[in-house]
Amino acid sequence: MKILDWYIFKRFLTTYVFVVSLVTLIILVIDYTEKVENFIRNKPSTHDLLLVYYVNLAIFWANYVSPLMVFITVVFFTANLAAKTEIIAIFSTGVSFLRFMRPYLLAASLIAGVIFYLVAYVIPTADKKRLAFEQKYVQGGTYYYDKRDVHIQVGPNVYAYLASYNNSTQQGDKFTLEKFENNKLVQKLAASYIVWKPEINKWSAVDYSIRTITETGEQLTYGKLIDTTLALEPKDFGSTQDLEKTFTLTELNEHIQKLQSRGAEGVELYLIEKYQRLASPFAIVILTAIGVIVSARKSRGGVGFQIALGFGLAFIYILFFMMSSGIAKKGAFDPFLAVWLPNIVFSVVGLVLYRTVPR
Repeated sequence: MKILDWYIFKRFLTTYVFVVSLVTLIILVIDYTEKVENFIRNKPSTHDLLLVYYVNLAIFWANYVSPLMVFITVVFFTANLAAKTEIIAIFSTGVSFLRFMRPYLLAASLIAGVIFYLVAYVIPTADKKRLAFEQKYVQGGTYYYDKRDVHIQVGPNVYAYLASYNNSTQQGDKFTLEKFENNKLVQKLAASYIVWKPEINKWSAVDYSIRTITETGEQLTYGKLIDTTLALEPKDFGSTQDLEKTFTLTELNEHIQKLQSRGAEGVELYLIEKYQRLASPFAIVILTAIGVIVSARKSRGGVGFQIALGFGLAFIYILFFMMSSGIAKKGAFDPFLAVWLPNIVFSVVGLVLYRTVPR
């Protein structure tokens, strides 16, 4: 059986790598045809175009399509074995179905381990470079923070306001910082503007006043310059497009904790990203098991029917995942449950299908 294990293990991995490489190459060609006018107009260097952008884009898409491609690979490869009655010959020697699945699960576990390392640490770093390239050469230059009258919760019951913010000077105009206790204002700092001081990692408030409200009355303090520590940094005014994808798993956890400590809204998006990275490797193993189960028996409809069935199940999984994640992003569903529900449901489906496999 060791020879057969190695045969299935090797064929599974080589077919998976071939399919993922082919699909990724097609996506890269489509991407180039869509953006070639931007590249001609903005003239990125060959090094940046190939090594900074397309290598990192290839890594991104290879990971993105992996769960689906693993499933299709298993169905296609196993259905061909079944069509040639090779699986019947294997079972006739007394090999159990669970034992037959071992090399598939080992290969899927290897892919899942690699995928987890990539999504946790490699792909976020690659996405930072890819998105920076797109910002410069596709979307048209440096990002400018153009929002006005910005209200930000920087801590529990602490709220900041800026009339505007300039990325290049790292300066926010008409700044106020309000602190509440029991829904009552207890302190308000107002300044003509604040500016970031990188040498001390603090904001300096210029031409400020501090109004402190107590039970006995109010106290006003004025000054020209004061340094203040806020749970706010210049990068918080950077582009937030796909920001969650640029954090490593460690950075993502830190960002989630920062948002939760502020009591800020929008943390669901980052929680979903975190849980997706943890759930994706398990999805590969689950879909591999289901793929073997649905394609191991010889079908009257032939290989085509089993491949079509595989595509149908994969489509249902993706649709299920997108719907639950979309609802969670709007705050109407628990992010953890939204991400893991497709895996849970398809695990149950896999167990039900396993019970129908002829012994």
